Amino acid sequence: MGIFVLSVGGSIIAPDKVNSTFLAQFLGGMKKYLEENSESKLIFVCGGGAPARVYQQAYRDVMGDEAKDANVQDWIGIRATHLNGELVKSIFGDLCKDALVIDPTASSIKFEGKVLVAGGWKPGFSTDTDAVYLARRFGAKTVINLSNIAKVYTDDPRKNPDAKPIDSISWEDFRKMVGDQWVPGKNVPFDPIASKLAQEAQIKVVCADGRNIENTIAILNGKPFEGTTIG
Repeated sequence: MGIFVLSVGGSIIAPDKVNSTFLAQFLGGMKKYLEENSESKLIFVCGGGAPARVYQQAYRDVMGDEAKDANVQDWIGIRATHLNGELVKSIFGDLCKDALVIDPTASSIKFEGKVLVAGGWKPGFSTDTDAVYLARRFGAKTVINLSNIAKVYTDDPRKNPDAKPIDSISWEDFRKMVGDQWVPGKNVPFDPIASKLAQEAQIKVVCADGRNIENTIAILNGKPFEGTTIG
């Protein structure tokens, strides 16, 4: 079955605090999938979630008008992804035999277990971009982007009641929606830098609600699912 990369959003790992119920369900679902697909391997790239937002906001609160350094805010968010990543790595136990990946381009990365877990790398993009780097490195053709939304919409449905869900969209059209610039904490379905890299590498991205474990397993198994396919 090969290798799949799952970009697991901080919005479902730690939406306001660590979502232990979700993590237990995710662990059970992924272990079941790996037991039934012995040739498969999974890479999980963890977002920052609430810890990232809370600490970035604290920086802005303290610094006020001086809180202009985007790199500083990115680094705070990156450290939050490392915290979440270590947690996810720990719960997978012996299935994850390798250290948390914090540089997807490092020559020292090993993938000896059935699961590899990564966090953020450096400023300038989100963990979506790390996911694409790892997909490219290990030959994965699909990145599954798991968040708290079921599909990509034509606009933000919280602000625009006329926004429509999208089942599939080309990279060209998707990139027109999200633009080309990264802003720390930017709320987009898949970050602009990752989108450019994925398009260049001809990697497909599926955006889906990661809280629906059975739906995620359906994506992995190539069965009908609810979500948006980009590419």
